[in-house]
Amino acid sequence: MYINITDSETGNNKGSSGQLINYLEKENRTAFEEGRENELWFNNLNRDITPQEVRVKIDYNVAKLSRSDAKFFLINISPSEKEITYLKEKFGENGAEQELKKYVVGVMDAYARNFKRPGIESGKDLLWYGKLEHYRYYHYTDEEVKQGIAQVGEPKEGEQMHIQIIVSRKDITNKIKLSPMNNSRGRNKQHSAKLGQFDRVAFKESGELIFDQMFNYNRSLKDTVNYALTMKNGNAEQKRAVHLLEQFESKLPDIERQNINDTAKDIYQNSNMELDQLIDTIGGSATSILSALLSPEPLIYENTEEQLVHFKKKKKRKRRPPTI
Repeated sequence: MYINITDSETGNNKGSSGQLINYLEKENRTAFEEGRENELWFNNLNRDITPQEVRVKIDYNVAKLSRSDAKFFLINISPSEKEITYLKEKFGENGAEQELKKYVVGVMDAYARNFKRPGIESGKDLLWYGKLEHYRYYHYTDEEVKQGIAQVGEPKEGEQMHIQIIVSRKDITNKIKLSPMNNSRGRNKQHSAKLGQFDRVAFKESGELIFDQMFNYNRSLKDTVNYALTMKNGNAEQKRAVHLLEQFESKLPDIERQNINDTAKDIYQNSNMELDQLIDTIGGSATSILSALLSPEPLIYENTEEQLVHFKKKKKRKRRPPTI
């Protein structure tokens, strides 16, 4: 699941939302000749909202915002091809589209709660509108375009269904400022009191968890945001630990595979610790996993089944008392 928050695909979110909304209507301009119905906008209350209503509501929800302030943000929610295929097999073509819209309502609830602001408890407290799109198009930055395999503007192959969301900077009462670009995460209390705190990694994790629970989806370690972040930003020890987790994952029962994903999260969040400290810190079943994988004892076996026996029999290490 790819979830990203940006200013605007058109590059400007400090003025009217009209330019962005017009851009997101691009599929409707070819819908008739392709034999499709126009795709209308939706939110937690309505599934057939016109682009005109979206523009008016967003553009007038800007009380006390200056000319240089952001007026809205764009949230891109893009399931992987594997996730889209799973939904279509489970619900059918049209059913998958409708279920994805239900999922987005849950994601916007998580978006609201992430601010940790009184009065902002769910997506009902926000002013937001979603638009489902079926295609993605090649951009000049894509490798296929650089190599001459594809042309700019051509639709990409494969499952490309995704949802774009415009969410107002102000809450639905037009009184509270909310910015997902605020990275304080509660550390700056004065700043958080004005703008709310927002943890973008936690928001993306929530998006994965909601999808998995809502659709009974068994997410592999490699498909988690913490795996991607560790491979991108982690140190050598973190990458080694996550790589070892990945090697064992396929041999574990589902209940332990969830522990694998939880352990990967702990690995990413404790970047400043040595591995032995990390093992003592995270505790629980995750400790058993890391203790086995990072044991100084050689793991030399003829097959992975024997490795798994060693993993299951490995005793938990006692946690060190916290230093004062």
